[in-house]
Amino acid sequence: MNRIETRLINVNGISFETDTIGNGDRFALLLHGFPENKYSWRFQLPFLGERGFTAWAPNLRGYGRTTRPRGRSAYRLEHLIDDVCGLITAAKSERSYRETVLIGHDWGALIAWAVAIRNAAPIDKLVIMNVPHPALFRRGLYTRAQLARSWYIFFFQLPWLPEAALARKNGETLARAFRDMAIDKTNFSDKDLAFYRQAAADPGALTAMINYYRANFGGLMMRKISVPYVLPIDVPTLMIWGEKDSALGKELSYGTEHYVRKLTIRYLPNVSHWVQQEAPDAVNAMLGTYLDGLRVPSCEELSRAA
Repeated sequence: MNRIETRLINVNGISFETDTIGNGDRFALLLHGFPENKYSWRFQLPFLGERGFTAWAPNLRGYGRTTRPRGRSAYRLEHLIDDVCGLITAAKSERSYRETVLIGHDWGALIAWAVAIRNAAPIDKLVIMNVPHPALFRRGLYTRAQLARSWYIFFFQLPWLPEAALARKNGETLARAFRDMAIDKTNFSDKDLAFYRQAAADPGALTAMINYYRANFGGLMMRKISVPYVLPIDVPTLMIWGEKDSALGKELSYGTEHYVRKLTIRYLPNVSHWVQQEAPDAVNAMLGTYLDGLRVPSCEELSRAA
């Protein structure tokens, strides 16, 4: 019952390679980031299954064995939002759930923010990991410190060169992104990184992954955003943030309470951008109390209780 199974789920003309677990009456959809894939949720899926959830962690479009559309326009945000809505609808077509939780990290978190902001799908709780609200990101991006951290976004706009750089030496550059950024490198063994290197080595995979940045560059860089993005969202939201994120500064999370009416933020010191992989025990403890409607402990409280 709590064994991870991989299924192909067809939505919007895309076949999503999806790790699934559990058969509970609460549903969780977990969205990975770049350059990760569904493997990044390997610590959260069993945890959710044990807590009575039905949980799905798909490879997003272009990743793994999920359909890989050609052309950068296929990776525009509106298509990514439609994918999430379709996956939630597909899950609910199989059975009814009393609660739907959307969980995202990195690009997955950006997509999750957009779904909640646009009320694109009925979700009861939102969990965001190490990505700021879009309004705060666009405001903070133009600071000198964040521009320096976000250099790769501009590099990814070049043709073919980013793919060549990441593919170099059998994906060594891509693998190093995990180890170099991580503070605690325990969960980034050669075996772990092989999952990411192998997935990125498939023909067209790196182009699809980088096309997320190419297709949405204008939106990411836009100073003025549309009205829905400045209106507070009503979905109760937990934000978990690794403070040693070298790609996104902690200061980008400041002010999130102006955009989310029911917000809980917890910071993890000495944890990098890869928060759910690097500190799964702390992340799962926070996630579990939040999903159960209890007060979410701080990292310091978890340390004292250990």
